[in-house]
Amino acid sequence: MMQRKSEDQLAVLILGAGAIGGYLGASLALNEHRIVILERQHNAAILREQGFYLTLGERTHHLKNIAVVTSIDEALKFVAFDAAFIAVKSYDTAAAVETLAPYSAQLPPTVCLQNGVENEEALSAVLGESKVIAGTVTTAVAKDGPGKIRLERLRGVGLSANHSISKRLAEAKNSAGLNARLYSNAAEMKWSKLLTNLHCNATCAILDLTPAEVMANPELFALEMRQLREALSVMHALKLKVVDLPGTPVRALAFGARLPVALGRPLMAGAVGRGRGEKMPSLHIDLHTGKSRSEVDWLNGAVVRAGEKVGAATPVNKMLNETLLKLMKKELPLDSFFHHPERLTRLQT
Repeated sequence: MMQRKSEDQLAVLILGAGAIGGYLGASLALNEHRIVILERQHNAAILREQGFYLTLGERTHHLKNIAVVTSIDEALKFVAFDAAFIAVKSYDTAAAVETLAPYSAQLPPTVCLQNGVENEEALSAVLGESKVIAGTVTTAVAKDGPGKIRLERLRGVGLSANHSISKRLAEAKNSAGLNARLYSNAAEMKWSKLLTNLHCNATCAILDLTPAEVMANPELFALEMRQLREALSVMHALKLKVVDLPGTPVRALAFGARLPVALGRPLMAGAVGRGRGEKMPSLHIDLHTGKSRSEVDWLNGAVVRAGEKVGAATPVNKMLNETLLKLMKKELPLDSFFHHPERLTRLQT
């Protein structure tokens, strides 16, 4: 049965109870907004029974006011939604699109918080361009189990300003402590986030090295910078500027990538060490926990595809994408490159 909400409340449907979906949903629910999360059946029962645990610093909040559903039909019976958030991995976009397509007329404006630069187009194809709002999350969040979300490092949330509800969403997120910022150019925001996702991600996964170890190796550092410069050349061809994201100085990353190696490595290595030097990135986690799918094709692969369209060469991104995909598909032994940087750099000679 559909329920009413107060004028100050937002009603938000969130697709995905992972780290990002759980963090945003729990933060907004803690601030008295109406949250409904769409999740797979095997996790839904657990979440309904135990609720959500949101750890912010030394305090953990136990939330039982988040509804968990397993279908859009069930969700639409709860409340008239103001917005929806897509917080699934990019490789689940096709499945999400298939789920949403029959309900396109009934669904509210939808914020795409996924990594990569191609998901908004896929969502627009079924929801309509006017219903899709580009978003990014730079805050570091950990998921310690179903519904158990822990804030690691608060940075913030980016949101396209080009929708009538964008300002209201940003205000609600800021009231919930999410540090939201509006961007007039959605493509610049998404491509700038992509730069941060490329850096010390695929290389760490392939070599089983930490970001700090990658940055300490002169040849790997040079490879990383070539990867970033390729993405920057694509952005230049698309007439997109690099913009800083909440808590994330992306313009400094781009500046460092353009410096000569001898100058750039000390600066960049220090910044990575202070940020996430020993923490393994997402592509490494996916590869080394036995997952069969990877977001690499929505990161490095997206640079390659965009480069082909604008006539920009992207050989390093192509090599990293193809190599990691072969490892994921077990076309190469998992340890083919483990702690052997020379084997990877040799692919570029």
